[in-house]
Amino acid sequence: MLCDVCKCNDATVFLTQILEGKMQKVNLCDACSKEKGVQDPTGFALADLLLGIGAAEEIEKGASTQKCPVCGFSQADFKKTGRLGCSACYVTFGEGLNTLLKAMHKGTEHVGKLPQRAHRAMEINHRMRTLAENLQKAVAEENYETAASLRDQIKQLESELAS
Repeated sequence: MLCDVCKCNDATVFLTQILEGKMQKVNLCDACSKEKGVQDPTGFALADLLLGIGAAEEIEKGASTQKCPVCGFSQADFKKTGRLGCSACYVTFGEGLNTLLKAMHKGTEHVGKLPQRAHRAMEINHRMRTLAENLQKAVAEENYETAASLRDQIKQLESELAS
């Protein structure tokens, strides 16, 4: 099995970490394990390997002694844990984090999730708006049969939304 970092040498060090119920495995050769500080548990962060080589250096481009004014979290704390201390940390360490967040996630803006029931209501409302626009066009074109059909579809969706 090849090393996950250099992809050249045979892996001799096998690390497994379970975070939030997800198992993450990293296979390292002797040279890469020493380089990453695997023998020194305080200097090694599995998150660095999973984020990519040099992730810690990207964060440390800013002031190395910089701390969050709200929670006191430092860049060294982030390097060790792979997590930030509070929401203000995103602003404090923002320059180095943007690159990392883009690599880890689809984007840098949180859009959240919706409950299934709310998502269904949004779909119905969208369909109703589309039908209402089509209804106005049909009335303007004096296509009353189509307009009546669209009106009935809107009423049916309104009753679905009410229940």
